[in-house]
Amino acid sequence: MRVKQADFITSMKDYGAYATKGCPEVAFAGKSNVGKSSMINKLTNRTKLARTSATPGKTRLINVYQINREINFIDLPGYGFAKVSKQEKESWGKMMQDYFAGTQDLCCVFHLVDIRHEPSTEDREMNAFLRQAGIPFTVIATKADKISRGARLKHIAPICRALAVQPWQVIPFSAEDGTGVEDILAKIEEACYAEVDVESGEGT
Repeated sequence: MRVKQADFITSMKDYGAYATKGCPEVAFAGKSNVGKSSMINKLTNRTKLARTSATPGKTRLINVYQINREINFIDLPGYGFAKVSKQEKESWGKMMQDYFAGTQDLCCVFHLVDIRHEPSTEDREMNAFLRQAGIPFTVIATKADKISRGARLKHIAPICRALAVQPWQVIPFSAEDGTGVEDILAKIEEACYAEVDVESGEGT
């Protein structure tokens, strides 16, 4: 898959109608400051498409981006950020719950975790939710550039144990050096375009 065009569509507090709704969707979920916005920028080769910040909790709404006028990227609010009120945490959680309950176009979820740390309780809860809901997902180990290539498997092992996935199912990713970009784009193509082909009767 090649990204030829990427456009910001809207920010929403409540998932509902928006201009490009009806296209296949790929959702990005993970803790605050795990790198969801940076990942979207790297995948689209746009430095400022998604707003990034060194301060956790920057994404406080559901942000929608359209790729190649065919696929919607859904950037969900980050979870697990301690320095906000309980009310705000609950609001972010409700946004995600409403999204997953309301979408009919979701093809897959990229569940982002930091390669340097074992998955948190919130990461495990997200993993359990995706499994229980039967939603296809891929675990992305972000910030891979912070770990030497030879040491990555050692850091991926506890992620696999916590989230019940195999090492070859986890994609190491870096927004700095582009590690994992091609593999992730291939996953998107597999999840979204295959579904389009089946629905149109043009499956391969």
